[in-house]
Amino acid sequence: MVVIGDLMSDTVARAYYALARGSDTPSSVTTYGGGSGANVAAWLAIEGTDTTFVGRRGSDITGRTREMELMGYGIDSRVVMDPERPTGTCVVMITHRGDRTMLSDPGANARLQPEDLPRDVFGPDGHLHISGFTLINEDSRNAARIALRHARESGMSISVDAGSHAPLERAGAEEFLEWTSGARLLFANTPQAKVLTGREEPEAAAKVLTTWFPNVVLKLGGDGALWASKTREDQVTVPAEQVEPSPGSIGAGDAFIAGYLPSWLAGKHPQDSLAQAQRLAAKALHQPGARPDLGDGY
Repeated sequence: MVVIGDLMSDTVARAYYALARGSDTPSSVTTYGGGSGANVAAWLAIEGTDTTFVGRRGSDITGRTREMELMGYGIDSRVVMDPERPTGTCVVMITHRGDRTMLSDPGANARLQPEDLPRDVFGPDGHLHISGFTLINEDSRNAARIALRHARESGMSISVDAGSHAPLERAGAEEFLEWTSGARLLFANTPQAKVLTGREEPEAAAKVLTTWFPNVVLKLGGDGALWASKTREDQVTVPAEQVEPSPGSIGAGDAFIAGYLPSWLAGKHPQDSLAQAQRLAAKALHQPGARPDLGDGY
């Protein structure tokens, strides 16, 4: 499995009380390894899938640490060091009520270049997963599109995720659908699906999206997940596992993708694949941060 995407540091700030504007609010502030693409790669690897990660980091200590973490999961790291831009950072603000807002600086991620793509990772027996952020960021888009072309030409299967709904809307729905031409599988959540289709209802949005993608998986949060296909009229849904999330948990959607892909590629029924995805997403919700906890049974 080859994952191309973002490698970040996540600084998670969790407020204990309502924000006191212009003053101080007692909080818990912790830093973890992050980045949607890197998170997917970490969960894939820790669950036993041979995984290669392609990305870009800064020459700073943070970037070195984040890459070493990936290698600790058993990932084949093909991360390129950027001599100018720092490693990307995302500040995740969690209010006392659990609402989340992300402030992202992609840093070196936005400078991924076509020459950063190792040609030996593209082959007919492989699968390529591309983070939507790599396509949405203008400066890394060309590299992502060339990676998609290499994958198509070499006969790889391809999946993409839709990134985040606000930057996706700024980039443009029609443009994103054009950039991802040839992908066999799209992952999106409800807000992203609405941006891409204009449809409020997940079932309707999924049906529209099968016009472009043979397979569509929508992550519905607490309502579970949905699979739709261009070749079948019926849609498959599974409920979410009922868990009490860890206060600092993030990245369950990335774990969901990593849970779904191996089962789907093995030809399992969509319901089984969705169940595996929900299992791994629930595991992610039980821990702080977006990556697997190496001390949690691994």
